[in-house]
Amino acid sequence: MAAIVGKKLGMTRVFLDDGSAVPVTVIEAAPNKVTAIRKAERDGYDAVQLAGIPVAEDRLTKAESGHLKKAGGAGLKTLVEFRDADVSAGSGGGEDEKSEGEEEAADGPTETKVGDDVTVSSFEPGQQVKVSAVSIGKGFQGTIKRHNFSRGPETHGSHNVRAPGSAGASADPARVFKGMGMPGQMGSRRVTQRGASVVEVDAERNLLLIRGSVPGGKNGTVEVRSDG
Repeated sequence: MAAIVGKKLGMTRVFLDDGSAVPVTVIEAAPNKVTAIRKAERDGYDAVQLAGIPVAEDRLTKAESGHLKKAGGAGLKTLVEFRDADVSAGSGGGEDEKSEGEEEAADGPTETKVGDDVTVSSFEPGQQVKVSAVSIGKGFQGTIKRHNFSRGPETHGSHNVRAPGSAGASADPARVFKGMGMPGQMGSRRVTQRGASVVEVDAERNLLLIRGSVPGGKNGTVEVRSDG
C-alpha cells in the first residue's frame, strides 16, 4: 500500500491532453521517514510509522527529537501510523544500496526498514487513493446548517423560522433520545474521503495533484494512502 503524510497547499486546475480542465488539490509531501515498524507478535498489531512535515528542531521535545534521530528523520514533526500495510519505501542510502535493492526487487518486494525514505513517487497518475484530515471547523451551528433541516414558514406570525422544533418523546419516556440532530459544534473532526484519484505526480517538487477537493484547511496535515 502506498502511503505518505503531506501538507495541503490549496486548489487549482490543470488541463489534460484532451483540453479538459480538471480541478485539483495540491498536496506537498516532502520525503517521509520510516521511524518505526510495529509487529503483531510484539506490539499486537502490524503498522508502519512515518514522519513528515519539516519543522525547526527547537519546536520538538527531547523525546520526539531522540526518536526521530534514531531513524535519521530529525526535523520532522508529524508521526502517523498506517496499520496493516507495508508502505512502498525507497532506500535512503547510496548508489550501492540502491543497486542492491534493485536486485532484491527483481526477486520480490523489499522489506520496509526503519530509516527508509517514502516519496510521492510511490503514487502514479490514475491511482485511486483515500485522503484523511481534520475538516475545517465551522463553530457552533444550528440544525439547518449542521443537519440540513428545512426552515419553517416566515409569514403569518410564524415564530418557527429556523428553530429545530419538537425533540421530545411525549410523556413516555419523557426524554430526548441520544443521537438526535441538534445544534452544536460543526466540523473540526477527522474525515476520510474515499474514491479520490491522482491526476499528476511531481516528484521533483514533492507534489501530489488529487482530483477535486479533499478534507482539511490550507496548510493542514493530510494523510494519503492507496484505496483498496
